[in-house]
Amino acid sequence: MLKLRASYILIIMFSLKAGAQSSALAIADSLYALGNYTSAINAYAKVGDKKSNLQIARAYNAIGNYDKSIAQYTALLDKNPGFELARFELGKLLLKTKNFGPALEAFNALVSSKQENPEYFYYLGRTYESFKETDKANKAFKTAVEMDSTHLRSLYSLGKYYVGQEIKDSALVYIDQGLRFYENDVAMINLKAMAFFNNGQFQLAIPHFERLLELGEEEPFVYEKLAFCYFRNWEPEKALEAYHKLSKFPDKLAAAYSGLGEVHFEEKQLDSAQYYIEKSIEERMATFPQEYASLGRIARLKGQTKKSMDYYVKAWEENKDNFYNYYQVCVLADEYYKDPETRLGYYEKLLEMYPEMVSFLKERAKNRITEIKEEIHFASN
Repeated sequence: MLKLRASYILIIMFSLKAGAQSSALAIADSLYALGNYTSAINAYAKVGDKKSNLQIARAYNAIGNYDKSIAQYTALLDKNPGFELARFELGKLLLKTKNFGPALEAFNALVSSKQENPEYFYYLGRTYESFKETDKANKAFKTAVEMDSTHLRSLYSLGKYYVGQEIKDSALVYIDQGLRFYENDVAMINLKAMAFFNNGQFQLAIPHFERLLELGEEEPFVYEKLAFCYFRNWEPEKALEAYHKLSKFPDKLAAAYSGLGEVHFEEKQLDSAQYYIEKSIEERMATFPQEYASLGRIARLKGQTKKSMDYYVKAWEENKDNFYNYYQVCVLADEYYKDPETRLGYYEKLLEMYPEMVSFLKERAKNRITEIKEEIHFASN
């Protein structure tokens, strides 16, 4: 009889303890759900079980105390090495905090488990990317896609890689697979547009950039790429409209004006072209050799030889690695100056500064030097 009573007492005490723990856990969960993480940590610490320790790690992560969160996850895994959820969350946190070596260990351990989880392989790929081990990263992403053909982030990572490598056909395999699953994914649509753009297929890129605008992605890079596509697809009115919209973004004024200048130039509207290219120069804070060269072309078409030469000199001074601009200076000096010695000096300086310039320009310069020297010889006799 005494033994029976003792058993009842133990059962009652256990029930009371379990009830108290359950109540304490409910309070801690409520604090966590409300975002009161510090109080939640204190409440979970009083419970002290596996779930509470996981929640403490999550709470430290939520408040940005990543060192304590990592320490908590690590202690939890030391006691529970098979706790995959904790290891997965730790791996993501290690990746986020650029602890790439430990992150790689965590995800390699996870993919070695019997669970076929595409998320494990996706994050393994992300970690390999941080080491710039592209082949291993892509292998992991492809494994994730084999496990789940709709794994959008892995499809995006593969598409992005092949777009960056300008391997259009491979990129489109993964991009189109993703778009079949989610046709309005703006990241995938942008990748498809860029796959065609990088391949010089501007007409094919246009509808995808237009689709981005329809979906509300009115970003400057979209307008800039679309405007260029219109320009190269012989649609000047649409190109001008897109460049004008690009000019609404303050940090893109120079690019917008430069594009407007190019379109007007191709349309033989030289005054407008000059106006916008000059506006582009005004907006730029750094160098603008291309704009000066464009103004040089415009001035030459207007018959303003000296002005054209001055612009090409400025273009060359901005970027002295560009021998072509100095070659243009030589040609214009040849037209402008009557003194053959002056004209000769420009071509000789060109060959002196750029001995490795492209062969056809080098031959032209040498031929012109020979002709000018003959001119000087006969003039002196």
